[in-house]
Amino acid sequence: MKLATLRTGATTRAVRLDGDTLVDLGAPDVGTLLGQDGWAGHAAAATAANAATYAVDGAAYAPVVPRPTKVICVGLNYRTHIQEMGRDLPEHPTLFAKFADSLIGAGDDIVRPDETGQFDWEVELAVVVGKQVRRARGEEAEQAIAGFTVLNDITCRDWQFRTREWLQGKMWDSSTPVGPFLATPDELPGGVRPALDVRLSVDGEVMQSDTTADLLFDPVHLVEYVSTIVRLNPGDIIATGTPGGVGHAREPGRYLQGGESVVAEIDGIGRLENRVVKEGTS
Repeated sequence: MKLATLRTGATTRAVRLDGDTLVDLGAPDVGTLLGQDGWAGHAAAATAANAATYAVDGAAYAPVVPRPTKVICVGLNYRTHIQEMGRDLPEHPTLFAKFADSLIGAGDDIVRPDETGQFDWEVELAVVVGKQVRRARGEEAEQAIAGFTVLNDITCRDWQFRTREWLQGKMWDSSTPVGPFLATPDELPGGVRPALDVRLSVDGEVMQSDTTADLLFDPVHLVEYVSTIVRLNPGDIIATGTPGGVGHAREPGRYLQGGESVVAEIDGIGRLENRVVKEGTS
């Protein structure tokens, strides 16, 4: 299945993609749906005959989970990106956090803050948690994965590297597109360890291109690792890291100035297409 959170006027609805139709799942958003017992069976059972429907054409998507209790991000998880940043392969996942206020929808404008001169892109496969777990291992960790979505970890590099901690470069308000769909593992080659092509382009020029098969720490390992530290709840997001090709690693560095179209996509899941706008001009 592919699930999304659809904007319908001043409200949102959890929907399932069914060809050129979106079928209402009776919940206000995907995060709320994932908190319900038996959510997968309920989502699969909804049909156009027993639920409201909406057209895919012209659909406006909110973040696939609008208010996760946590967004955990992994840095340095593709060999290509680790090498371009001049670092050694890590022994353990490098973690930082984002907040719900950072998230925007798949087609929303990315607002470039006035305070940064190094606004960068990072396409990522993101895990969406489907059940509450703590210290999950093996099959329990696999079953905790509701599915996967696309996330663009837009980063203010000059703020990121002000200190040894990256958080202040990563958590800017309304900066992180996520969506449009949650694809359940049965939709994807490799299931909970999917092998998918990942790409990002800026104004049509391909900047990043790799496969999730290059991940050092796969999604199941990340659920095990993160849930050792903190409880994971339905709707929580784990962004698994970005491949090589970021602007900061180029010579000279290339950064988003405003006016660009940024497309981040993962085969089998979906596509984020966002315009970069300078703060106060959207």
